[in-house]
Amino acid sequence: MAGGWTRDGAVQDQIDDSVKDAVAAARARMPEGESAEYCMECGAPIPQGRREAVPGVQTCIACQSGKDSKVAHSAINRRGSKDSQLR
Repeated sequence: MAGGWTRDGAVQDQIDDSVKDAVAAARARMPEGESAEYCMECGAPIPQGRREAVPGVQTCIACQSGKDSKVAHSAINRRGSKDSQLR
């Protein structure tokens, strides 16, 4: 149940749109093309399984994990209703 001037289901629509935006952003960051045999960050060999699973991979798992933890996640709901922006 939505409150204020919104229709029922509007809150779930905002959640769904936020999830779709996050998935689209993650897909846009995924590498494409030919995978590297050695990590571009540390020079460690990239396992064959990772190169097959992630086409275009350029970093080892350890370096990619470090990059992923640095990605900024916005907690701002950009699709907030006008009612919530007036508070």
